[in-house]
Amino acid sequence: MGLFTKDIKTMEDMFLHGLQDIYYAEKQITKALPKMIEQATNRDLSAGLRAHLEETEKQIERLEKVFEKLGKTPKGVDCPAIDGLIKEADQTAAEVDDKSVLDAAIVGNAQAVEHYEIARYGTLIAWAEELGHDDVVRFLTTNLNEEKATNTKLNTIALRKGVNKKAVA
Repeated sequence: MGLFTKDIKTMEDMFLHGLQDIYYAEKQITKALPKMIEQATNRDLSAGLRAHLEETEKQIERLEKVFEKLGKTPKGVDCPAIDGLIKEADQTAAEVDDKSVLDAAIVGNAQAVEHYEIARYGTLIAWAEELGHDDVVRFLTTNLNEEKATNTKLNTIALRKGVNKKAVA
């Protein structure tokens, strides 16, 4: 079922598709994060990415609870957006020789992923509320709040923990 195909006939269909999209995205992120952790040389960045990997696994568990409450089997649908963001991160990492610059690139690429997730979760919460799925809103809101917090932590690592300054030096 593509995002703009005839398979999506109702708002309920759109909501389910959005859930499948973010479920796929979270699964792909758990595959991509270990590589980013391995590439990062800044301790704060490595630790932050490791913590977010654990958090992402919990987010997947929450999404599985959402599917369960909706009486649906958890499954993902291809998400070209997250695939593109991960591909771009891999390509950038392959092109950067300076480890300090790579750390800054990792932060930037991770923030692009966080912004995608923030947008998706915000939309899903609005749709869940409109559709009367109040029993799943708290799971989605917890995930959204964690994504926002991760984005803030990445900002801190880039600006206050010196990743950007070291990359420029």
